[in-house]
Amino acid sequence: MDNPLKDILEALIFISVEPLSMDRIKEVLSDRTEEELRRAIEELSAEYLREGRGLRLQQVGGGFVLATRPEHDPWVRRLLQIERKTKLSHAAVETLSVVAYHQPVTQPEIQAIRGVDSSYTIKTLLEKKIVKICGRKKAPGSPLLYRTTDRFLAYFGLNDLSDLPSVEEVAKMLEEGDVPEEKRNGMREEKTVDRKKDDTKEEPQEDEQDENRDGS
Repeated sequence: MDNPLKDILEALIFISVEPLSMDRIKEVLSDRTEEELRRAIEELSAEYLREGRGLRLQQVGGGFVLATRPEHDPWVRRLLQIERKTKLSHAAVETLSVVAYHQPVTQPEIQAIRGVDSSYTIKTLLEKKIVKICGRKKAPGSPLLYRTTDRFLAYFGLNDLSDLPSVEEVAKMLEEGDVPEEKRNGMREEKTVDRKKDDTKEEPQEDEQDENRDGS
């Protein structure tokens, strides 16, 4: 690379533990304008794609990261001796969908939409830091409000919540099969959630019952 700014940005993004936000980049490179920084990042990203490297520059979770290309995943995991990303249970994905599309939302509201008790599943999502408590609703009993976290964005490869597909888009993509496998389950559940709004008498999901029995 013959652009020192691109070299510096590449080093900063590489060394950052969390996705490196533009605000943080501007703090570090305060002598550069945001336009210069964004142009250099775009050039760096294009360079990775053009040269077909093993890494790519990706915007996720509100910041920039250097990530391995998906097609190299089997060898990366073999080197690190790790299993595939732990899958969320059916109940967790369904609950997470409700939070994502209706946030901020309370536990009673989640349960009303799903038609089943969701307290255990919410606890699990809190422990995984995929959702967080963001305050209390001004309502009788002042119930806690929940919303998704930056880890949720990173988990599903989203830059921000505006990247979430609409329910209509989800339905169309699922019908056409045009959805990456790791995102398909999460989006499919939003359709299920909408159907349950009109059927609050539906029996609890089997895996929800198993979770409550086993406590794990």
